[in-house]
Amino acid sequence: MTTYYDDRTVQVTTTAIRVHGRTFPLAEITAVWHRRDSRSWRVLAGRGAIGAALAAPVVAALLGIALGLWLDASLTVTVAIVGAAILVGLGVGPLADVLFEHLDRSYARGSRPRELWVRWRGTPVRLLRTGDALRFGQIYRAVQRAVEHTATTRYR
Repeated sequence: MTTYYDDRTVQVTTTAIRVHGRTFPLAEITAVWHRRDSRSWRVLAGRGAIGAALAAPVVAALLGIALGLWLDASLTVTVAIVGAAILVGLGVGPLADVLFEHLDRSYARGSRPRELWVRWRGTPVRLLRTGDALRFGQIYRAVQRAVEHTATTRYR
């Protein structure tokens, strides 16, 4: 028996698919398909907030530089304002790394829930619903490989 995917709640092997404690033998599965739900506005709003958080310090630094140059102040005051603005802009570096990591994870998870369906004993059954696009892709590909393996061994 070969295991194609295994985590806390899903296990896909050459003989069966186990999801949340329920077992579906591959010999009884006649079709596999997937569905995508509508986009989650919450996820998209979160991505927008991350983008705004990335842009805010840079905009503040540019405004500080423009203000420092626009004011008709002494050289010392102008240098202090421009220097502070540049420091604010440089402060985005360490923050940007963290924010880009969150943004990257957001795209890996996806912005819409996905469902894995099978026809088991003639009845459509939803095996899995998840918003994690990466995990869903791994599970779906594992199910495809297991079904292909079962089909090739069935007709030998």
